[in-house]
Amino acid sequence: MKNTSTYLTFLILFFFQLHVSVAQTFALEDIKTYPFPTALATAPLGNKIAWAFDEQGKRNIYVADGPEFEARKLTNYTKDDGQELTGVSIAADGKWVVYVRGGDHGSNWGDLEPVNPAFDPMPNKVSVWAIPFAGGEPKLYGEGDAPLISPKSDKVVYLYKGQVWITSIDGSDKPSSLFTTRGSVGSLQWSPDGSKLAFVADRDDHELIGIYSFNNNTISWMAPSFSKDSSPRWSRDGSKIAFVRTPGDGGIPKPLLTRQHRPWSIWVGDVASGVAKQIWESPKTLAGSRPTTHGGTNLHWGAGDRIAFLAYHDGWPHLYSISSNGGQPTQLTKGNFMCEYISITTDGKWLMASANTGTSPLDIDRRHIIRVPIDKPQMEVLTPGDGLEWAPHATGDGSNIVLISATAQRPPLPAVMKFSKGTPQLIAQKNIPQQFPQNSLIVPKQITFQSPDGFTIHGQLFEPKGGSAKKPALIYVHGGPPRQMLLGWHYSDYYSNAYSINQYLANLGFVVITVNYRLGIGYGYEFHQPEKAGSAGASEYIDVKAAGEWLAKQSNVDSNRIGIYGGSYGGFLTAMALGRDSKLFAAGVDIHGVHDRTVRRTRNMLMPDSYERAPDAEEALKVAWESSPVSSVPTWTSPVLIIHADDDRNVRVSESTDLVQRLQEKGVPMETLMIVDDTHHWMKWSNAVKVGNATADFFKRQFMKK
Repeated sequence: MKNTSTYLTFLILFFFQLHVSVAQTFALEDIKTYPFPTALATAPLGNKIAWAFDEQGKRNIYVADGPEFEARKLTNYTKDDGQELTGVSIAADGKWVVYVRGGDHGSNWGDLEPVNPAFDPMPNKVSVWAIPFAGGEPKLYGEGDAPLISPKSDKVVYLYKGQVWITSIDGSDKPSSLFTTRGSVGSLQWSPDGSKLAFVADRDDHELIGIYSFNNNTISWMAPSFSKDSSPRWSRDGSKIAFVRTPGDGGIPKPLLTRQHRPWSIWVGDVASGVAKQIWESPKTLAGSRPTTHGGTNLHWGAGDRIAFLAYHDGWPHLYSISSNGGQPTQLTKGNFMCEYISITTDGKWLMASANTGTSPLDIDRRHIIRVPIDKPQMEVLTPGDGLEWAPHATGDGSNIVLISATAQRPPLPAVMKFSKGTPQLIAQKNIPQQFPQNSLIVPKQITFQSPDGFTIHGQLFEPKGGSAKKPALIYVHGGPPRQMLLGWHYSDYYSNAYSINQYLANLGFVVITVNYRLGIGYGYEFHQPEKAGSAGASEYIDVKAAGEWLAKQSNVDSNRIGIYGGSYGGFLTAMALGRDSKLFAAGVDIHGVHDRTVRRTRNMLMPDSYERAPDAEEALKVAWESSPVSSVPTWTSPVLIIHADDDRNVRVSESTDLVQRLQEKGVPMETLMIVDDTHHWMKWSNAVKVGNATADFFKRQFMKK
């Protein structure tokens, strides 16, 4: 009897392993070979373009020019060393490409500190470089960031230690300090003729717009006040500047547990006199608050002295324009969708954006390119279909639109289409490696379900191929939280990495869903800024739990084998799920999650140096604790893998160090993975692979051994 039982066990294990080997058609390393383009740029004149390509951690500058737009690699960085490329721009005369190498520009602090996941004894500094468009050796200007090429293509200004530096574009002059002023300088903007430079001086509780004159080496200030002024934009003749004004710090502390209107207004100032007037003020409603989506207010000065901006006050983030003299704004886009990655044509007549709209209901979970005239609401969707497109830029001659294009199976690539419409033509298709398993990838399905309090929640379902047996299932929870997972490859490199891992997990035999919980973008103001969210009650967790309960009801899912994983804010919600609902979520992977909402930022708000505190300070602190995963450790029983990098500049590694100690004391089954000297964004490709494989291996051991 014993021998028979042993034989049967052997057969079961054999066929299970056979099923897994058949299901697994590719390795994570294969799908992670996809190239990822960022920092797409066009020259102000002509039809030259440039971008940064990340190819398995080897990041390089590529260029192309019309009419053929053949991709050509300019730089030759050959190591997976974690050095990102940002700030790509092309001189108006098309002769030089300027870029920044190093840093972690998606971080919350320390973005200009060296990143060294390759453990170099002398790590690279964050530095500004230039390289001829025609090819040649890169020229190092020096340490710095945020370069801006002059309209005359002869000079480059950039920021170094919060001040402005200048050099000749060909590197023939030694870089020098242009001027020094109090505070930290940012938002550099050349005047159209190159004779002046506008900037923002951040002085903590207020911000000023300054104007430096090259002709007489002087600084003047635009309508200085006790407010915070930002986003300076020159008029097309250089005589005026538009900017955004918000209140300075201070005032009577407001309640912390109720949503507050965040006022903002648009001003136009005369450069010669420094006198400015308000031309528009946002409605005094919650939705009238300053937008927090990509690009913020997205201020642009267009043709006909129309000033374009983005506002949320009709419930969705839409484009508007207004005369520089004031009056009633014209709403240029309208409907249940959002606009982001907004750009303006060189002639100032058209705005372009990526938007989650089109001809299909599925488009709310995609991105397509739209355009609209600066002065009338005649929006067109230029790229309908089942693909995804973002980051539109018109070439300087106005003949083409350059963008980034992806599908559910093909990873993102630069593309070009005629401005007069047409089908985007892909650039650099040959850069997709042969081993990339494009045809083996799953096309995710859109799912929706109701949260208990009435929100409609969107998600994406990855169903493994073959077999009718009940399968283990996983939920992926995005970070941010102002993010949205899509029906295909994502426009963020962080979430394209997540998309590749979800594909790999489905390839292993897991049913995978991503959940777009409230606090995310893409579904309107009330969804994006809900009540009792975050440290004010974590209402967004209701949606995550509802996703787990939806999975448990599916006929092809084993309800006893549901796991959850996510990074950053997704790590926070993963930890909350495991702490509050271990019976539903049997295991999880918590990647650089936030675990205690009472630490630092929240505590400083509740316990300021001044005598006066918010009227609900005590209650807010209690709610913040109850909205923290650490408060649910007493009911946490499910196994967990905790992953964090110890140079994380978005979520402090101490958040995980603390949680590890708490779980050890309680005896929760736990594994850990520390990534040394990398950041929140896995700047080193091999580290991203390591994290992905560790996640998959953990879930295989938890769920596929049963």
